[in-house]
Amino acid sequence: MIEGMDHLPSTEAAVTALRALAHTYGREIDVTHDIGADQTSRRTAAGVGVATDPDGSLPHEAHVEFGGLPRVSVRLHPEDDALIDVEGVECHDIPRDDVPAFLRSLFDGLAHVRARRFPPGHFLIVPLPGDRTYKEFIPMIVLTPWLSARVR
Repeated sequence: MIEGMDHLPSTEAAVTALRALAHTYGREIDVTHDIGADQTSRRTAAGVGVATDPDGSLPHEAHVEFGGLPRVSVRLHPEDDALIDVEGVECHDIPRDDVPAFLRSLFDGLAHVRARRFPPGHFLIVPLPGDRTYKEFIPMIVLTPWLSARVR
């Protein structure tokens, strides 16, 4: 996160934190902004030409793609959560404030894949500060070389 910032109050603040993170890890970053109720992914019933929410606010969503391995993309939703895609594994409903820590865990090599013998399955495990972890099921078809190299 940005030094001294514990909370990311907006999508733009989160994008700024992700740009700083990309700079720290020497990764390329590509950011696309969707602004307005008619442009954001969760406002499908906004209507034609309606840019604001019923409360008058202007929703802002951003899609961020990082270069390098692992392939990571982040969709920052206006509702203070994010969808993080790691090598094709979608991690839904990650709180916006946890996104930088989630990515640091990936880029520092702390994230791993746990294999289960019966019933067979793989899970992406991403540890966060404060003894918290995110666990996401990985379908066998999605097990990429980067994910396979992290199986424990």
